[in-house]
Amino acid sequence: MNIAIVCYPTFGGSGVVATELGLALGKRGHNIHFITYNLPVRLETLNDSKIHFHEVNVPDYPLFKYQPYELALSSRLVDVIKSNKIDLLHVHYAIPHAYAAYMAKKMLFDIGIEIPIVTTLHGTDITLVGSHPFYRPAVTFSINHSDRVTAVSKSLKDDTLNLFDIKKKIDVIPNFIDLEAINSKEKPCKRTLLAEKEEKILTHISNFRPLKRVIDVINIFKGINSKINSKLMMVGEGPEKRKALRYVSDNKLKDKVLFLGNSNEIDKILCYSDLFLLPSEKESFGLSALEAMSHGVPIISSNAGGIPEVNLDGKTGFISNVGDIDSMINNAMSLLSNPQKHKLFKKQAQLQAKKFDLESVVNSYERIYNDAVATINY
Repeated sequence: MNIAIVCYPTFGGSGVVATELGLALGKRGHNIHFITYNLPVRLETLNDSKIHFHEVNVPDYPLFKYQPYELALSSRLVDVIKSNKIDLLHVHYAIPHAYAAYMAKKMLFDIGIEIPIVTTLHGTDITLVGSHPFYRPAVTFSINHSDRVTAVSKSLKDDTLNLFDIKKKIDVIPNFIDLEAINSKEKPCKRTLLAEKEEKILTHISNFRPLKRVIDVINIFKGINSKINSKLMMVGEGPEKRKALRYVSDNKLKDKVLFLGNSNEIDKILCYSDLFLLPSEKESFGLSALEAMSHGVPIISSNAGGIPEVNLDGKTGFISNVGDIDSMINNAMSLLSNPQKHKLFKKQAQLQAKKFDLESVVNSYERIYNDAVATINY
């Protein structure tokens, strides 16, 4: 099958999932065409004959205050679909991608080409952008005019049905990890590179948006570090990073908190970690937590969105109410101060992560694809 994938080419969960899915589909013999404004961050090479990249260029016209990305994307989609005989279009995010896909679909229909659209909902397109009154009609339209719709968690599916007047069936296909790739990578785990032998290592990975509550992350660490010698690794970039840097400096934690920026070496970073902190106020799934669990890292998290579907309270980590920093500190302390309990949680985290292995999830997407194509060809 020739499949076009539209996603954001960033370090965010949706971009990572879309890229890893495309690579896995390529290994199964499908021809995959990524269409976006930059090379996706997890697309390390284009040497694979099954993987292709088509850049979306947005001309800079002085007439527009904001350049019309949706228009450029829909036009590029038409070109790529025509030139490469694409069988199916899989878009990640309702706005702007499903909206642009529908425009492309209508343009193609006028020249006798029918293309099915599969839309995957990831979170902020629903709970943040989509819920705004200005965008709600466009999100509703885009979902209802997709041929198949998937959501990355039951929580996100429920939010979508509650917020919008949706007529389409929504299938839940969770985010995933490639356990085979993780297990095959060399993990030196030389903790002394980042911390002293007796220090515990805590990690947070995100895009540093306000909903990630990075100041809560630092305060949780501060409470833990006051009783257990530890360090915090902050991985990622985003609008809240400057505030976090200032907060760390004001609280005299500069020697204890390391800001590592964006990284393609997440496996090595998680290999060092004793706990992963995810106190988000919104989280459709929690892919970073799942990646941590695959490395045997227990999770201290909030109960936001789909996190409880990944992090099992009292088994793979602990869950607290959003903003309940004291509870998160106490839960973390109960693990870090009890080696036997920590070891058990590490093992249980890895077992839970196996339920989200790449292979079973790709099978689910292939069933959706085949169904969508069969419907168009009927």
